[in-house]
Amino acid sequence: MIVDSMTNLSISAEIGRRIEQIRLEQNLTQQQLADEIGLSRVSYRNLVNGGGKFENIIAVLRVLGKLDLVEHFIPETTFSPMEQLKLKGKQRQRASGGQDNKHDSKNTNQSNDLDW
Repeated sequence: MIVDSMTNLSISAEIGRRIEQIRLEQNLTQQQLADEIGLSRVSYRNLVNGGGKFENIIAVLRVLGKLDLVEHFIPETTFSPMEQLKLKGKQRQRASGGQDNKHDSKNTNQSNDLDW
């Protein structure tokens, strides 16, 4: 699957299709799975058609015993050693915003030091 060329809705529908495949492999009905996570069958159908909340997708994966897939979805990352030295033990609370020269021309003489 080449997600770069897909719309957000297409990607959501593909995730739903994969969830449906796992459900069928485990021989569960839509109603059984919906009951297990506290949804109506119609809401479950909406979820697998790409319209579900992320929280409900996690609940479905938990019931199907596939919660480990979330770990692969967005793997944990760490700052580079140089970034960690810049932070000096401080945990980042927000992003710097990536200043553009054309939008920030009055601040061209300021240094790029982070202000925490």
